[in-house]
Amino acid sequence: MPQSEIPYRPLGRTGEQVSIMGLGGFHLGMPEEKEAIKIVRTAVDNGINFMDNCWDYMAGKSEIRMGKALRDGYRQKVFLMTKIDAHTGRAAVQQLEESLKRLQTDSVDLLQFHEVIRITDPEQIFSPGGSLEALLTAQKAGKIRFIGFTGHKSPAVHLEMLQTAREHGFLFDTVQMPLNVLDAQYDSFEKKVLPVALADKIGVLAMKPMCAGNIFKSKAVTAEECLRYDMSLPVSTVITGCESLEILKKSLETARNFKPLSDEERTALLMKTAKAAAKGEYELYKTDTVHDGTTYHPQWLG
Repeated sequence: MPQSEIPYRPLGRTGEQVSIMGLGGFHLGMPEEKEAIKIVRTAVDNGINFMDNCWDYMAGKSEIRMGKALRDGYRQKVFLMTKIDAHTGRAAVQQLEESLKRLQTDSVDLLQFHEVIRITDPEQIFSPGGSLEALLTAQKAGKIRFIGFTGHKSPAVHLEMLQTAREHGFLFDTVQMPLNVLDAQYDSFEKKVLPVALADKIGVLAMKPMCAGNIFKSKAVTAEECLRYDMSLPVSTVITGCESLEILKKSLETARNFKPLSDEERTALLMKTAKAAAKGEYELYKTDTVHDGTTYHPQWLG
């Protein structure tokens, strides 16, 4: 992995080292393709090695663009992660193969179950003929190295997923969750899930450091403060979307110059965002269905 000014951290017990900032895949579908490719390569050239994506992002456009960007030797420089929505083994195989084709690679470093948002999702994934069985087969075939899961709805669902895994004798390599200064004060993944994951040495991937952009409607915090808050947590990487080179460069600057928040700075941030956090109105992924892709496209589950 490249050496740079960007700090690197261990990814749980995997033995991998990942950049403190990861590049979100969804936002790569927003600019022109040429710009998206440049965003990926600029990130890698500046020391970002964690690449996030998903089978359903922008109807596959995000993976296609990342695949093009990772040509010419860039694939070997990154830790590549993508996600699938499937709960059935058959759909899981189909989605994985589509992702590999779009990403122009024979394997991904990490594959995660995406949008584990219902309390019934874990048992479906772990059921006979479910998607976990398919991923374990793919892992043995060398198509994926590590297995994790993501979700944005409720800490209770994450805890159910972790418990269901234990009951089936399985331990996830990674877990992705929304972590930010508002989450810390409302139905908190930071308080309820983060300690459990760390105790099992599961690599924690922070997402939605800016509440999918909604946090700025509160006018209570800056982008730099949001990233510093997340980077100060005991996580492996903070995944942030960058739909322009300008946004990428600002995020890179924060990562390069990162200094953990002091106790006083953390307290001050929590105090000035307490009102915005109180009802979850800026964390719509928790309180609304607007971010629930599989609610609107149940066929993705298989």
